[in-house]
Amino acid sequence: MSNPMQIQDSEIMARASKIKLLLLDVDGVMSDGKIYFSSTGSEIKSFNTLDGHGIKMLRRSGVEVGIITGRTSEIVARRAKDLGIHLLKQGREDKFDALRELQEDFPCAYEDIAYVGDDYPDLTVMIRAGLSISVANAHPEVAKRSHWQTTKKGGDGAVREVCDMIMLAQGTFDSALEVYLSD
Repeated sequence: MSNPMQIQDSEIMARASKIKLLLLDVDGVMSDGKIYFSSTGSEIKSFNTLDGHGIKMLRRSGVEVGIITGRTSEIVARRAKDLGIHLLKQGREDKFDALRELQEDFPCAYEDIAYVGDDYPDLTVMIRAGLSISVANAHPEVAKRSHWQTTKKGGDGAVREVCDMIMLAQGTFDSALEVYLSD
């Protein structure tokens, strides 16, 4: 099978091959970063179905997925539940503190963690993660400090790109895809 993306950087692929836990920010990563409010004050976010399916495939391949977000939203809790994500920390401005709490539920070394972010609050985790990733529309200072940057924007397939890249690095992509190609 052909790879959907060609990652030339062997260091990135080596880092990705070790990942046991993928952590995601929400606003600007899982969504486009825009927050809509209805006339009744309820919050509205949109999520990309390609990202969601990539998360499901990555979890089936053996990599756990978690969310750390600065805002608190019932929408995010529902999205996490729909995707089978149990590692969820909301309303956490100190994302490094949230990471340490998540490690109590899912112990793993920093080098076994990938983190995807887009803005300054994400840096506290990104600078410690074994693989730090910024989305295409991340703040330039965040992108500069990441190991790798997606070609897709947050909310527009960036998470799927990350999931595919990790599965490619770990040699699980073809078997994950085979489920959809077999009789």
